[in-house]
Amino acid sequence: MLGEGIVKGLGETARNFLGSFVSKERLTTVQYPEERLPLAEAARDFPFLVYDGSDPEAGLRCVACQICEKECPPKCIYIEKSKDKKPDATGKLQFYPAKFDIDVSVCMSCQICVEVCPFEAIKMDTEYELSTDDRFGGLLWDKHQLAKSNEHYHAIHPTDAAKSDEGLAAERAKAAAKAKPAESKVAEAAPTTAVSAEAPPAEVPSIEK
Repeated sequence: MLGEGIVKGLGETARNFLGSFVSKERLTTVQYPEERLPLAEAARDFPFLVYDGSDPEAGLRCVACQICEKECPPKCIYIEKSKDKKPDATGKLQFYPAKFDIDVSVCMSCQICVEVCPFEAIKMDTEYELSTDDRFGGLLWDKHQLAKSNEHYHAIHPTDAAKSDEGLAAERAKAAAKAKPAESKVAEAAPTTAVSAEAPPAEVPSIEK
């Protein structure tokens, strides 16, 4: 019937309008900021950098591979790679970002940086109250402002954070398993080298004319 969809839509609107007077579940608004609606786990706003442990500098997962910078559609990520290496949260020597800035006035929250990161180092935050009167400097965040703990990641995205931790744990276990055979070979070769070093030089037979 012509107009049937319009009639159904108007009926749904009237049902919710009249029902809001008798049922709080039908209220579609809250008294913000005193009242707030819970955010969905899949909600996202702007990226942040994940670090493990309690030290944002030592535990930062980012190794400045610059993949996110290259893949970012609006080109709002700026990274400078360090010249040296330092131990990460697991003690492994890694490069680190000497500079990591994101211009959130340009960021479109597409999450491509998250998808391409091979180190689970950048994730999407859910914080949205970010108003500022500084149009330029206030919206250009450096690595100190971007760094947030893995506990924060678990609080806002528990399902994704658990999967991320499982994947990182599996990779670290695999790397440790590969390192053990190499260490055992070095240990086995060490006594042989020591014995050969202590052995006296062979005598050269003289040739009589």
